[in-house]
Amino acid sequence: MKEKYLNTFKEIILEKPVDKIIQQIKELISSGQLKPGDKLPSERALSELLGVGRSHVRDAIRKLEFYGILKTLPQSGTVVAGLGITALEGLITDVLQMEGRDFYALVETRVLLETNAARFAALRRSDDDIVAISNSLSDYEKAVSSGGDSVEYDLLFHLKIAEASKNPVLKSLMLIITPDILTHFKKNNVCAGNRPVSALEEHYKILDHIKKKNSEKAAESMRSHLQEILNFSTNENPLEKNNGKRK
Repeated sequence: MKEKYLNTFKEIILEKPVDKIIQQIKELISSGQLKPGDKLPSERALSELLGVGRSHVRDAIRKLEFYGILKTLPQSGTVVAGLGITALEGLITDVLQMEGRDFYALVETRVLLETNAARFAALRRSDDDIVAISNSLSDYEKAVSSGGDSVEYDLLFHLKIAEASKNPVLKSLMLIITPDILTHFKKNNVCAGNRPVSALEEHYKILDHIKKKNSEKAAESMRSHLQEILNFSTNENPLEKNNGKRK
């Protein structure tokens, strides 16, 4: 008898601080308290007002800037973009509803960005870049050896490669999309088991190609390295499931 009630339960989704900040900004825009051209308080002031860390405020602002909802002007601070309220509301709703196929799109975009980051890094890297990438890889290896959480060190390794690409826009895009991907991976324990060890070997292969300035092999190794997370996100994508596709 009890089983008939099982389907009535719904998963409780805990909102992230970044999403709550974005939601508050949407409400202020909808109510007319924030209008296009209005200036937002500083990161520090917003952090104190909202009772959250500055990193959460910074991530929310960065995400809203990426979608053109906010823009930061030199010596003027962050302001609401000069779009109509209806357009702004629609954009913010899109930002807050990135689930399912949108997660697949995030991962697919990450693969595109990082493949090219590795290619450009091999072509443009300096000796200092090699040192920075190597140091981040050593930190990752220590985390893997200790059996601790190595996800953040993994991200740092990839960001150092993006820096070596000498394309600041590419790095900025990675900083925008990667936190959501990592949150999803941690929630679903994607990087468990022996995956960090095999990833470490793949990292050394990528670094070796960048050292040797072999751009195509660096790009190919990065694409191969990210294939597993692309496969995981494919399984998470409703459209891929419905169409019976597998990449």
